[in-house]
Amino acid sequence: MPYMASECQRKGKMVEDQKRKLLMVLALLLLPSSAQSGNTDRLTEHHCMDFQRASFLGGRKLKVQFLLFTSLSPSCGELISADDGIKNCGFNSSLETKIIIHGFRALGTKPSWIEGLVQAILHTRQVNVIAVDWVYGSTGAYPSAVENVTQLALAISQFISKLLALGVSGTSIHIIGVSLGAHVGGLVGHFHGGRLGRITALDPAGPKYTRASPEERLDPGDALFVEAIHTDADNFGIRIPVGHIDYFVNGGKDQPGCPRFISAGLLEQAGVNMSRLPQEVKVFLMTSPSAPFCVYHSLVEFQLQKKRNRVTSIEISFSSNSTKDTAKITIPKDQETGKRLLAHRVPLCQINSVTLKYIPKNLFWSKDEPSIVGKFCVAPLPLNSSRTMSCLPWSLTLPSKTDISYELPTACA
Repeated sequence: MPYMASECQRKGKMVEDQKRKLLMVLALLLLPSSAQSGNTDRLTEHHCMDFQRASFLGGRKLKVQFLLFTSLSPSCGELISADDGIKNCGFNSSLETKIIIHGFRALGTKPSWIEGLVQAILHTRQVNVIAVDWVYGSTGAYPSAVENVTQLALAISQFISKLLALGVSGTSIHIIGVSLGAHVGGLVGHFHGGRLGRITALDPAGPKYTRASPEERLDPGDALFVEAIHTDADNFGIRIPVGHIDYFVNGGKDQPGCPRFISAGLLEQAGVNMSRLPQEVKVFLMTSPSAPFCVYHSLVEFQLQKKRNRVTSIEISFSSNSTKDTAKITIPKDQETGKRLLAHRVPLCQINSVTLKYIPKNLFWSKDEPSIVGKFCVAPLPLNSSRTMSCLPWSLTLPSKTDISYELPTACA
């Protein structure tokens, strides 16, 4: 389930106790001396608070906590109140504020990924990170958690109103909602007229929301910029676009290397132009099954010398000194060209050879051609004026079910 992505997240967890201490020391060294002394005193004034725990039978009542994490205390949550406690805590109104909202917690346990996400954000930049703890209201049966969504969104909205009264800019507020928490974030943004800066939805929940109206779920009107990352759309994640940009990782369904669920974090704008936003753009990308998960993408193309009256399948593999990555091109009936995105773990310039295999469609009553002739081309993505398709300078004859390898001379920039 997308909201129980503990094991997948734990595998990539990098922050240990010693690293946490080191980060805290580095943060202190980077601040002015006056800020160091004052904030150091604050670390000794408050006790570290953790998420609540609820039982499966007694978790229907909504009890909300707001836990503040800063660069000076990235592993120590400070309990802050929406009433009068904000002024007296370590919150810095001049910094951006990221509000993390978890989703459904069937067993009433703390979301194990919270700590890693908080640490990753604070390691990247100095911001206020506020984790919303609503474990009590998210525990038990899923429908009862859904019933608490509106009340929770109102509580968070009131909390944000307190921040705005302190002089915090609404555009500096970034809500990160996971699963059911994504729709909570959408309602919060709706209550603020869509004027908050940004909402990032990590695998927004599907049950009860796929057929809901935009007013009841996350939609592009809930913030100045709304993005969604879909990683479980075939199970508990929503299948429809809900943001300005929707990323469908590996098709948005099961993720390689994960037991059918995953949650990511998204820390930067990733080059999106904020001045002119697109409307409900679907973005598809791929990942590898092991860390660091990032891959390179190339467009591969095979052009038949002549059209065929049946579907043509060609398997293409990129090989380097240590990797081999494969994809299949399908050329439709009565067409000449087939294209496919091929994900590979090393840059294209480090690929030594490309292997092509023609896979005939031999049926009981019809035999396919023993070979095909055509041309192979490739281009690293994204394509621009300096990146165009490059082709092998000769026609290729591919016998059926036979691996044919060719050198792939591409220079590194």
